[in-house]
This record gives sequence, C-alpha cells and structure tokens, in this order.
Amino acid sequence: MIDDEEELHEEAEELRKETADEAPEVAEHDRLTLLEKALDEANSKALYATAEVQNVRRRLEAEKSQAAAYASATFARDMLAIKDHLDRALAAVSDELRHDKVASNFLAGIESTARELDAAFQRNGVTRIVALGQALDPHRHQAMMEIPSADAEPGTIVEEMQPGYMLKDRLLRPALVGVAKKPD
Repeated sequence: MIDDEEELHEEAEELRKETADEAPEVAEHDRLTLLEKALDEANSKALYATAEVQNVRRRLEAEKSQAAAYASATFARDMLAIKDHLDRALAAVSDELRHDKVASNFLAGIESTARELDAAFQRNGVTRIVALGQALDPHRHQAMMEIPSADAEPGTIVEEMQPGYMLKDRLLRPALVGVAKKPD
C-alpha cells in the first residue's frame, strides 16, 4: 500500500512538471512557494538572531552590575586587616589605662576610628559573619581546631579566632573558628 502511494505521488509530481512547462501559472505558483519558504526561513533566522542579541545584552548587563557591586571586594579585604589591628589594639588596653585621663582621650580617638570604619563597612555592604554558637558552615567558617566540650553540640562553634566578613552575598573572608567535639 505504501508503494502504491509513493507511485501515485511520483506520477502526480511528473504530471505537475509536465503541465508546469505548458502552464506559466503553475510555474509562477511553484516560484511563489519557493519564495515563501525562503521568507519563512529568513524570518526564523532573524527571530533567532534577535533573541540571541537580547540574551547577550541581558548577560552583559548582569555581568556589568555584578562587576559594579563587587568591584570593592579587594579594597574591602585590605581594609579588614586595618579593622583587625584596631580591634586587637582596643582589646589589649587594660582597665587601668582606660581610667588614665591622657590615655582615655587617645583611646576615644581609636574607638571613634573603629566605629567609623564599621559604619563605612555597613554602608558598602560589608557585614560580619556571626560565628559563636552557630553550626559550622564550610561556606562561611574555617575550622582551625576542635575543642572538647560537654556544653556544646559537636560541630558547634565555641571559639572565634578571627572574624569573618561578607560583601553583600559573597564571602569576603571566612571566620577562623574552633569547633566543639565530644570530650574524650
């Protein structure tokens, strides 16, 4: 049955070709059909090219906004060292020095500088990672040691050696922490 259909199709095609030679309307119809097919292909390619251009434009805009949002990452990372030094200096001051009149004025200046640095960090999306009492998150914390503890669940952070920071939603520096483990 399929062979019969193919034969009929071939006969119809031969008959069409024969009449096309004698009838210019059929040849014109065939030419028009070819042109319509070419137009459809060209339209399809144009739509594809337009979609591709839009995708490239969106991707470039996203990359541009990412670059602008995170351009300050290196600078912020460098500023963290200054923040660490200020925090260590303030932590090392004894109560005796805090009560000394000359030293207390000097300390007030250092504390003011530390507060201003914190405010600048906050304005620019730099936030401190909360670590103590949290479960260890390898995407935010770097475990430096295990500390035997009966008071905390294993895997809970019980000591912070260096604070970690985020820049918006990206890790700027992991928190260096000590993690609880079951006592021996």
